[in-house]
Amino acid sequence: MILSKWIPSLLGGLLAAQAVSAIDITVNDQSSLSKAAKQVASDMMNYYNDRDSKIIPGKLDGTWWEGGSMFMILIQYWFLTGDTQFNSAVQEGMYWQKGDDDFFPTNYSQYLGNDDQVFWGLAAITAAELNFPEEDGQPSWVSLAQGVFNTQVPRWDTSSCQGGLRWQIWPYQDGYGTKNAISNGGLFQLSARLALYTGNQTYAQWAERIWDWSATTPLLKEKNWNIADSTTTEANCKDHGDWQWTYNYATYISGAAYMYNYTNGTESKWKEGVEGLLGTSEQFYPTKSFGSDDGSVLVEITCESIEKCDRNQRTFKAYFSSWLAWATLIVPGISDTIMPKLQTSAVAATATCVKDGTLCGIQWYKKASDGTDGLEQQMAVLGVLNANMVPLKNKSPYSSNNGGTSKSNPNAGTNSSDTNTLLTKPITTGDRAGAGILTVIFVTGWVVAITWMIRGG
Repeated sequence: MILSKWIPSLLGGLLAAQAVSAIDITVNDQSSLSKAAKQVASDMMNYYNDRDSKIIPGKLDGTWWEGGSMFMILIQYWFLTGDTQFNSAVQEGMYWQKGDDDFFPTNYSQYLGNDDQVFWGLAAITAAELNFPEEDGQPSWVSLAQGVFNTQVPRWDTSSCQGGLRWQIWPYQDGYGTKNAISNGGLFQLSARLALYTGNQTYAQWAERIWDWSATTPLLKEKNWNIADSTTTEANCKDHGDWQWTYNYATYISGAAYMYNYTNGTESKWKEGVEGLLGTSEQFYPTKSFGSDDGSVLVEITCESIEKCDRNQRTFKAYFSSWLAWATLIVPGISDTIMPKLQTSAVAATATCVKDGTLCGIQWYKKASDGTDGLEQQMAVLGVLNANMVPLKNKSPYSSNNGGTSKSNPNAGTNSSDTNTLLTKPITTGDRAGAGILTVIFVTGWVVAITWMIRGG
């Protein structure tokens, strides 16, 4: 009976201690945000350092693409806070996974999708835009982004749907017959950012081509500014998978913002695109579907309500938050739409960081621990903290014309020594036939190799 008398007091004390250990922030206060971001980033890197695949720099357990997206968020963190403690890990991982200067390393190329590769390219262009330190003897950050562009553009597939990137690269992959928003939106964003950084019109032409093609499909419905997650070549890109994801919207918004800046605001389509997609993105701040949400907290609506977000989906809010925040620096008049809700989202997000003291959850609208933790949860919270520091830093991305130090190599990833001409051209019937022959050769060799291994040869 004596013990039972003290149990409520003990439990109350434990709960109070847990509440105190949450990461508290004051929005619009650089010191507060930096301190919180440092804790969240440190916990994220603890997961990275404890992974089973730690002998492979940049490779996370069970996934390859997330390494690139994690480094992208860490590069932003460095720029916004000045904290250099993770820079060596970022450099090591980025260079280790560079492949043939195109982020298509042979160890993983047999199963990578276009969306996997483009995230590493977006990390590289982020490094270039923010003057992230480069190592002597290594390719420049912008050249690595150009290498991704140069390997993706030849995959532009006019044999179906009059264009577009397929989700997966190889015919033996399940997603080969799918053209999805993140692959095409990712290349669109990368092209737009390369256009602004380098001033090379070819990148801008490709950005416009991707946007215009997307608008002929359900991937980008300009009539109501809805983005479908995917469409299929079997249906000539007329069908649509309608799951709504934050990062699909963010990648098109970001690309349109860069194109608006590149064209000096002279083409209304880009401002209309940014504003139209921002309007539709309000769905990610629901007011009725979530009991404790008041319409001011960012929610991954497709999976959070049913608690079915996989590890990939748990990272999406990081990109939505950060890409939209950076857009406010290059498109006038959108900050008041974007930043207030990213501020309330950051407060709610850090309120979930109570597991084991500081580990964060993913259901920010609960404003308390949701019982989950992981590298992805940390990445998402770091992304929204970064976003809140962007207007405080108030420094637009660098370009080659305004202080960017990363040197362009328009033929990166092509094994060409000529650095004066951009090696891109329309895909011809001969190109597709040659690609088909190479695919047959690859698949045949792959089958023979697998058969040989199974038979114990």
